[in-house]
Amino acid sequence: MIKVGLINTVFLFLLVSAVYGQKVKYKDIYGLLKTKQYEAAEPFLKKYIKENDDNPNAYLFMGIIFHEKASKDDILKQTERTLSHMDTAIYYYTKANQMITEKELKRNDEYYELYNRRDLRTGEFGVKLSDVQFDLQKKLEGLRERTDRLKMVKYYFVLADSLYKKSNALIRSIQSAYPGEKEFYLRADETLIKTLSTLAVRYDSAVKAFENYKGSLSTLGRTNYNQVMVPREVTDFKKDGTSLADFYQNELDVWDYKRFAEKSKAVVEKEIFPMNKHLVEYDIEINKLREKLGKDSVSVKSDLTTLIDKLLMDQLKKYDKEPLPMEIFSLKIADLEYRSTVLEHRKLVDSTDVHLQVERTTKELRCAMKLDSIAAKLSTENIDEKAEDYSFFIANTYNNTIVLKSYVKLSKEFAEQEKGKLNARLSKRNESLRWLVQLSDSIPLFREARRSRFKPLSIVDEKYTAGLYYKDSLNAEGYFYSITPTRVPDIKIKFAVDKTSFRQSGLPMAKSLTFSDAAGQIYFVLMYTEKANKDNKYAATLAKIYRSDGLAWSTNYQLAFVPKELAFKADTGELTIKADALQSVVDKNGKMVVNK
Repeated sequence: MIKVGLINTVFLFLLVSAVYGQKVKYKDIYGLLKTKQYEAAEPFLKKYIKENDDNPNAYLFMGIIFHEKASKDDILKQTERTLSHMDTAIYYYTKANQMITEKELKRNDEYYELYNRRDLRTGEFGVKLSDVQFDLQKKLEGLRERTDRLKMVKYYFVLADSLYKKSNALIRSIQSAYPGEKEFYLRADETLIKTLSTLAVRYDSAVKAFENYKGSLSTLGRTNYNQVMVPREVTDFKKDGTSLADFYQNELDVWDYKRFAEKSKAVVEKEIFPMNKHLVEYDIEINKLREKLGKDSVSVKSDLTTLIDKLLMDQLKKYDKEPLPMEIFSLKIADLEYRSTVLEHRKLVDSTDVHLQVERTTKELRCAMKLDSIAAKLSTENIDEKAEDYSFFIANTYNNTIVLKSYVKLSKEFAEQEKGKLNARLSKRNESLRWLVQLSDSIPLFREARRSRFKPLSIVDEKYTAGLYYKDSLNAEGYFYSITPTRVPDIKIKFAVDKTSFRQSGLPMAKSLTFSDAAGQIYFVLMYTEKANKDNKYAATLAKIYRSDGLAWSTNYQLAFVPKELAFKADTGELTIKADALQSVVDKNGKMVVNK
């Protein structure tokens, strides 16, 4: 407490003396210097030196003060100040070293207590000029060496920091150039490759500069800094890599730009560039098939099967779920499939088989609809925008998007035109399936033909039809026609029926049963009415028909029941007309032998 009070008193005295312009005595300042109150002593010491330039001890302590300041400065954040303090310390140490002599030490030995040593030879305490000079030389050498080392530390630190910032700026420029990772890869070109190479080199230089900084830092001894780089991988193209690193932090969180650049570059060079060339080659192969189809007029369907490149599709879909080139290929392939199908069907163009013509038209329509669907989808897409991802492909196949869009438009118009023609043709041919053509007559194969004179009562799919033909409302005939693929019957039979019972007014009550043997050589047609007459009988007409000989006979009957089933015995030639427990039997010549 007494010591602190004394110091404060001295300090107050000095302050007052300075204020009133009184001359400060060095021994008063030394009281502060001796107790290492350098901050308090500095302004008085500066004033003293200004007024007294012949005191080497004052220079010595001024050197010590600035040396002390330099040791407390932040070497990275206050580098210039640190260097200034060290330069100032060197200046004062040099002045002191030049001025201290034996005479000075003897006259002012009390001011050099810090050099007071025991003489090993005499055992006495004292201050030697050689000790003072050695210490000052050591301080000067140390400061000069530290100055050089600090400059190197700062150089590498700034270099590492600036190179990393440049790397950060470069990756952000890359990120801003592309909407996302998909576009980053698909739009890659030689310019991007160079940029990625620059990024890798720049980041690598930053790392090397940081390593040199660390090496230089170790030469300064113990400092407040011990940074360690902790690299992080860039995994999210748009989010990662944007933040800067604080190089003053000991745990230095940095983005591994080199890894990102080299990984991206490898993908572009090993996958994207070869894939782009492959797309162009694939398009050329499709074009060759189109030329073959047009020149040789042959189907190329088998060639299309071998052309399909699933690996190429899988590669593209890694980056784009709906890649434009694959949509274009699908359009071109669909066009070739349609044209090939039409060519394949040319040899069937004269076929009279209506089923075959329907099947042919249906296949063609299906291909045309597929072509139309693909073209319609492409027509609604923003091709200009999607083409940005495939500039190499577009430039080497269609030259520009204007030509591509024109091709899509023409394909859409062609598909719509073909689809319209085929729909009309299919409708017409489907309608043909519903009619038999016999000379100038058309026999319906459906029951709702109200305007036709032919009224079908039985239609056995793709085998035969039987019904009533009305010349007028009072005169009816029975008919039997075979149903053929050409819809021109090869069995054409008309036979007489009970005209009174089968007038057109009674048509709703008219029904028929038919029978055909397994070989399709013998046919029976039974026409009957479900309306009983006054005798409680049901009028019926039975016709027997041979494929080879035509109508064998037709006979009218009055049945005691409404028939439900026909049964034929090939060995006797008898036909049984049944209805539950009731039956009538007709012999091979049409005579009723049993009616009960």
